[in-house]
Amino acid sequence: MREEEIEKLRGVVRDCVSKHLYSSAIFFADKVAAFTNDPADIYMQAQALFLGRHYRRAFHLLNASKIVLRDLRFRYLAAKCLEELKEWNQCLSMLGEAKVDDNGNVFDTKDSNVMYLDKDSEDREINISSAICFLRGKAYEALENRSQARLWYKAAIKADPLCYEALECLIENHMLTCEEEANLISSLQFGSEDGWLSSFYTCLIKKYDKENAIEAKFRDLENESCRSDQSNPSFFRTLKTNTDLLACKAEYYHQCGEYQKCFELTFVLLEKDPFHIKSTLVHLAAAMELGHSNELYLMACNLVKDYPQKALSWFAVGCYYYCIKKYDQSRRYFSKATSLDGTFPPAWIGHGNAFAAQEEGDQAMSAYRTAARLFPGCHLPALYIGMECMRTHSYKLAEQFFMQAKSICSSDPLVYNELGVVAYYMKEYKKAVWWFEKTLALIPTALSEMWEPTVVNIAHACRKLKMYREAISYYEKALALSTRSVSTYAGLAYTYHLQDEFGTAITYYHKALWLKPDDQFCTEMLSWALIDESRSGVDRHLEFR
Repeated sequence: MREEEIEKLRGVVRDCVSKHLYSSAIFFADKVAAFTNDPADIYMQAQALFLGRHYRRAFHLLNASKIVLRDLRFRYLAAKCLEELKEWNQCLSMLGEAKVDDNGNVFDTKDSNVMYLDKDSEDREINISSAICFLRGKAYEALENRSQARLWYKAAIKADPLCYEALECLIENHMLTCEEEANLISSLQFGSEDGWLSSFYTCLIKKYDKENAIEAKFRDLENESCRSDQSNPSFFRTLKTNTDLLACKAEYYHQCGEYQKCFELTFVLLEKDPFHIKSTLVHLAAAMELGHSNELYLMACNLVKDYPQKALSWFAVGCYYYCIKKYDQSRRYFSKATSLDGTFPPAWIGHGNAFAAQEEGDQAMSAYRTAARLFPGCHLPALYIGMECMRTHSYKLAEQFFMQAKSICSSDPLVYNELGVVAYYMKEYKKAVWWFEKTLALIPTALSEMWEPTVVNIAHACRKLKMYREAISYYEKALALSTRSVSTYAGLAYTYHLQDEFGTAITYYHKALWLKPDDQFCTEMLSWALIDESRSGVDRHLEFR
């Protein structure tokens, strides 16, 4: 057959692949390879077999070729076949020997004879070495060697910043601490035309910075987008309303406690793209915090119908039952989510929280410990373990876990709040005040009702240190955030009582009892305040006479 006719057949194969007619592609690719016996045509035939899900046959074809160990294209595709067949050790063996250091730098590799398929000169390629590193990471993760998986994912993204899947695995599976994520992004070598990508990656990592710093990141991304294509301003507008970017914003709102803002944004995003996974997860989290059980029910029904094999779907069902306080059912569905995907962090945390809600500490701790082992870059398991220890009055142990959470994520104000609480319980009031002040300094946005307990806590600690003026100031700040807190009114009343300002104390005791008429402390202290007030009145009368 003439070369022109063979080239037409190659075109037919490519067209069949683009139209997802894989059986046709396999048929014609087989004939082209038979006519030419060219390695490129054998590779094309193997690609067609792979896309048609004939993994064992594709692997046999590649392995039978004499250049499979010399050509990285052949070796990579053969390893991909083994990945689909779940033969992980053979997959690693096929990829060859290589070592990686703690910084993700690959060395001692013999893969120097790299060959590529002919590409259009305008197309950009992801470095095949990066793809190989990523596949090694997936194999190690499947073999539950998460430390090696983390190193190879780092190697993949460092070999080529365009390998987004490697970064996604590192972030979504919480393999890196906050500091490690930031250091990794700053170490990547982006091309001159990839400034927007660098900015986008900084928006993907954990977001506990101050509000102005986060907003500056988003502005930088938008400005970078505009600069990257000044001749086409529509690109700027398109990226500014991009679902992935807005999902990052929603995630930030959730992390800083702006749940209503987060819910409203994700609601709009899901109307635009109902199947956007990240937006769905953040929307579920916001709905949980706001107690929107109807929204959770509708989301769960739709997800189970559309994605019955996804952990996210059953996690949504668990969230619904948790929201309506049916913890036994919620545990069942959180457990189902973990069985479908053992590397889905929210399901493990939800599983532990459902046990903790019923004060089943041992089971809660077991779930949290599993999460801590699987997701070393996530500080929440250590934080929740510390909370469980505090519930059982193991304060020193609780403090150790809170410090561990702080070492993983040093910028989450909730960690500092819990350190302040445990210091308060250990009667280390100066230390407690220091931790609470640190908490308030780290809050990324203006103080909201979410942080009212922290302000009350610092007021209690100041009162214990007899810093009454400072305590009253913090109590008043807490009242500005929420006027329906019994603890705040009671603390304020008691502080005035300690300063012998009985009339003011009586007023605040009454306000506390109006909110909770059966509060034993306020009832008893009100009686004492009335007695003290009457005695002081008698004393003043005697002095006047």
